[in-house]
Amino acid sequence: MDSAITEVPRLVRDLYKVVSELERLFAAQNKKFTQDGHLVGSLGEVLAAHMYGLDLHPNSHPGHDAIGRDGRQVQIKATQGRKGVALRSEPDHLIVLRIESNGQAEEIYNGPGSLAWKACSFGKNKPSNGQYAVTLSTLKKLMDAEVPDSLRLPKLK
Repeated sequence: MDSAITEVPRLVRDLYKVVSELERLFAAQNKKFTQDGHLVGSLGEVLAAHMYGLDLHPNSHPGHDAIGRDGRQVQIKATQGRKGVALRSEPDHLIVLRIESNGQAEEIYNGPGSLAWKACSFGKNKPSNGQYAVTLSTLKKLMDAEVPDSLRLPKLK
């Protein structure tokens, strides 16, 4: 996997080039081409697996995406946006990455899922998609203030 992971930043940069070209070609129609959904999620999973030494579960595994070396179940969320992510349920451990256009991943949150879950914006009614939002800024502040290194999954060197 090490040789494959080294290709990710170049491939993400290439994706952004293609998206920019598509948006230029269809500017008159005001058409946007965003890399979202499964593509960003899958990129986040392989990047997190490499960064933290995680073993990924098969696709569509309920609740969690990977298992840590210490046995912790890990939910991985990735975004290219600046707003936030959404959770369906409280994960054991949560890693949130922001994937930059240069293909690098910024760690936004790495800590207990319970803290992130409590920070979700719960309204009176459950959202129609079953997901509760939490902003990246909230997660970053929460990690900085309430998640000591001992509760974070260590990054591999």
